[in-house]
Amino acid sequence: MDKPKVFIANEIPREAEEYIGEHCDYIMWDFTKKKTFQEIVQQIKDVDGILEVGMKIDHELLKHAPKLKVASNISVGYNNFNIEDMKEMGVLGTNTPGVLDNTVADIIFGLIISSARRIVESDADTKAGNWEKGQMDKFFGKDVHHSTLGIIGMGRIGEAVAKRALGFDMDIIYYNRNRKPHAEEKFKAEYMEMDKVIQNADFLVVMTPLNDETHHLIGERELQLMKKDAFLINASRGPVVDEKALIKALQEEWIAGAGLDVYEKEPIDKKNPLLSMKNVVTLPHIGSGTKKTRDEMGVVAAKALVEVLQTGDSEYIVPELRNEKKED
Repeated sequence: MDKPKVFIANEIPREAEEYIGEHCDYIMWDFTKKKTFQEIVQQIKDVDGILEVGMKIDHELLKHAPKLKVASNISVGYNNFNIEDMKEMGVLGTNTPGVLDNTVADIIFGLIISSARRIVESDADTKAGNWEKGQMDKFFGKDVHHSTLGIIGMGRIGEAVAKRALGFDMDIIYYNRNRKPHAEEKFKAEYMEMDKVIQNADFLVVMTPLNDETHHLIGERELQLMKKDAFLINASRGPVVDEKALIKALQEEWIAGAGLDVYEKEPIDKKNPLLSMKNVVTLPHIGSGTKKTRDEMGVVAAKALVEVLQTGDSEYIVPELRNEKKED
């Protein structure tokens, strides 16, 4: 029986490549070159699987890959999947939940602390030689300890953030589509309707997936509900927050500041006003960016891809596609 054929579109750790090589024939993109759509479709016309990060898996791509059975995302988010197109073509999609929870929670807490205590701003001022004795008050910030953390989206990452918040004696309030009694008990978290969470949080952490329901979940109305001394923290997906509304909120001082790892357009436009605001910490979408975690994600994605090709099933198939299967 011939081995299935796989296209590896993004760099992966050696362990992941070797695992795929044991079970599949594969071709790998030349990572010294920039990928174009025309070149990609030449690579996928006879493959059974694709291993990728953020590649748009939709009808336009799928019509060039008639044998494709699975696209494996090296990420927890999968808003690059056009679910309806994949259902129509019988293509499964997998992601890598669980692997990056603690790593992303670390960066979220880094954003909370650096925003509240103005770490980036004061670091730049110190390095510029502007530190003068007796001027410490110009960088006074907001206490994180004993403040109120509001979480919108109490999934695995939300719970990891709540766990860290306990060490700072924070009051934890949250909103989720479904209540999480175990999280309420474990983290002393209080469930509230979303508007109440927004109104009462000192630090509002948005941790929802991106879909039609969550696009611009945080807009002008929600930002106006926030406390004037509150901070918005977003490390989920950029379009969950209406960026134009956020810029307006910051410029007009509806809120104190923001800590961002994601944006509506990535990479962020160099002229984006967020980049010139001292009360905004801007990171280049590095939430899962440690070598250990990224390597683990690559291995999980590789194993999920092989599992689907061998069995037609995997625990890592995204929920919306779990019952779909392409017949040979």
